[in-house]
Amino acid sequence: MKRPSLKQVAALLPLVALILLAAVFGAKSLWRDTQVETHAMVGKPLPAVMLPGLDSAALSAVKVGDGPYLVNFFASWCPPCIVEHPQLMALKAEGIPIVGVAYKDDRARTRAFLARHGDPFATVLVDRDGRAGMEFGVTGPPETYLVSSDGVILAKHIGELDETAARTLLSQAR
Repeated sequence: MKRPSLKQVAALLPLVALILLAAVFGAKSLWRDTQVETHAMVGKPLPAVMLPGLDSAALSAVKVGDGPYLVNFFASWCPPCIVEHPQLMALKAEGIPIVGVAYKDDRARTRAFLARHGDPFATVLVDRDGRAGMEFGVTGPPETYLVSSDGVILAKHIGELDETAARTLLSQAR
């Protein structure tokens, strides 16, 4: 049996290197933590984001009132947002201020959604590209944050709010 030439061995080196790299990256991905920290912003100040208002070109900070308030990320294309909407209207009727953030949504569709279902928001801001949602840690609408009067996120609820979830969220106000 003939020994491989140096030229043949050199020709196989890139293939061997590629196989080794694939093995290393494959092994690393098996032991990687893929959990998303969905409540990472709880206990931290509101992200310093400025968003345009729904009906104005002015930029607004995500803030309303002097007491605790809610920030609700919603979208007209989001079925769970329709399900939670009556609860948001009930919270508005109780005098609980809510900042609505239209998440990755078209302004005209957002306006139509609010005209059809009612507008529970003290102000509506537009996060067209989802960057503010990323700063907040939004995984998808609807998501609601309880914010203290000094701008600290006290709690977060993922998914549609029903009466029980709303009471649980609001009970965490300082």
